[in-house]
Amino acid sequence: MPDTTPLRPLAFQRENRDIHLALMRGSQAYLAERCDHRFADRGMFAKVLLLILLCAGFYALSLQQQNAWAYFGCYVGFIFSAMMLTVNVVHDASHNAFFKQARLNHWLNFAVSIPLGLDADCWRVRHVIFHHAYNNIEGYDPDIEPNGVLRQTPFQQRKIFMRLQQYYWPIVAALTFPYYIWLFDWLDRAGKTRMTPKMMLQGSKGWGVFLLSKLAHFTLALAIPLWLMPPEVSTTAIWLTYLLSQMLSSLVFVMLIVGTHWAKANFYQAPEQGKMVHGWYQHLFATTFDWQATPRWVGYWLGGANLHLTHHLFPHWSHRHYPALAKIIAEVAAQHGLDYQCLDLKTLLQMQQRFLGAMGKQ
Repeated sequence: MPDTTPLRPLAFQRENRDIHLALMRGSQAYLAERCDHRFADRGMFAKVLLLILLCAGFYALSLQQQNAWAYFGCYVGFIFSAMMLTVNVVHDASHNAFFKQARLNHWLNFAVSIPLGLDADCWRVRHVIFHHAYNNIEGYDPDIEPNGVLRQTPFQQRKIFMRLQQYYWPIVAALTFPYYIWLFDWLDRAGKTRMTPKMMLQGSKGWGVFLLSKLAHFTLALAIPLWLMPPEVSTTAIWLTYLLSQMLSSLVFVMLIVGTHWAKANFYQAPEQGKMVHGWYQHLFATTFDWQATPRWVGYWLGGANLHLTHHLFPHWSHRHYPALAKIIAEVAAQHGLDYQCLDLKTLLQMQQRFLGAMGKQ
């Protein structure tokens, strides 16, 4: 069940300030050399416009189909484009890394979240306020909350069927988007989780914006197809197409983002005294990987999701800078004895499988 208990204050040990200074100096020198800023540029705006056109194009094309399989193929393109918008835009804008003005980031988040259906404010609270502050800490990081079907940390209860979780985890990952869109977003907004007090909009105004976004998503993703599609595309086919499209995009999203924390396989419990035994930078390097997309340009279209440690170290930077920042991080890590690794995708997936298999054993 969702937990509404307020979290105890949690802090990290004081760390060698040289690490922080080296990262800041390296990143600022990089910007100064380019006469650049950390926010989106024209290329990013062009990419977002292209993704919006792609999303709208697949959607319009799906409504013109005359059989269920053709509708399914076009609709999958629509939802995948919507997921790519989330990865490329919502991820940056939630950290106020797209526009310089926070208000513009919030409205951009609201608009581009509608096709996929995730509530932008709920996701911002879970991802920015909780996950980034407490990643891989039991009871604090919502991405590793016990869900009854996956054992994600050594501190969670093991059930006998979990010995098979390394084989069935893709099904659980695929249900993440439907679960959040139609259950957990509502629990967050209704005050049934500890996320609610952190929402940007509270009370009737918060509910109004929330319901408007959910109604807009339902109208776009289901009501219009149910109204316009010919009899050859049955109501059942439309509902199944929606569910399967969400599941496929959810699987890709979880595998590429949450999986980097699984692969590192270091998880922690909050100490009773409320202070971790290590510092913030040590924690991030101990819990998160970067991985290299092949070919490299794929990483740009994944919104920099592959350079996940880089994102945690520089969350308020547009992902267009991540490749350069990753090089700076690698140099600083080597100088200060930090464990920086940039894996290939195959190795990342193998490490995920080993971790899930180990968690499923006695």
